[in-house]
Amino acid sequence: MRTALWLITFMLFFVWSAYQPADRLTWYLEVLPAVLVLGVLAATRHRMPLTPLVYQLLLVHCIILMIGGHYTYAGVPLFDYLRDLTGGSRNNYDKLGHFAQGFVPALVARELIIRWQLINGRGWQVFFILCFCLAVSAFYELLEWWVALISATAAESFLGTQGYVWDTQSDMAWALFGAMMALTLLSSQQDAQLKRLGFSD
Repeated sequence: MRTALWLITFMLFFVWSAYQPADRLTWYLEVLPAVLVLGVLAATRHRMPLTPLVYQLLLVHCIILMIGGHYTYAGVPLFDYLRDLTGGSRNNYDKLGHFAQGFVPALVARELIIRWQLINGRGWQVFFILCFCLAVSAFYELLEWWVALISATAAESFLGTQGYVWDTQSDMAWALFGAMMALTLLSSQQDAQLKRLGFSD
């Protein structure tokens, strides 16, 4: 039932997101990672089930991607409202996306490290996970740059810089902050769920 609810929620957001998005090419670019996640989870569901925590977080991250794909990251209405309410100068939905880009991969990486016994010692685990999340964030920034070079029409909506000169550095900082928050807040919960699956650090 939990799997069915996960899949139904994903598909509802996917269909909504695909219906008349603000920019079709941007939608493809933003939603593709969510579709890839769905494929990987479907392929590994029985062979290597993950903790409920990680499945839930991956769904939330996919929803964030699909909302951003539908409106573009600079055009999400709720964050326009928050911008106007606080007197800000930009729509900051992309910062939520980059926070999730660190928060969720941190716990995915941590789970795989523990299950496969890749790294001994909590300190080294944390160091590697933070480096991994920064690498993922930096690679995504490179992808945005390549898309901007290839397609001038999708560059502005996909990059979402909104004239902010430090957007790239800020995006990576939010991803790092998200990874740190995830490890601080949810490691104990993840450990408890891993023990129920027969794994321990």
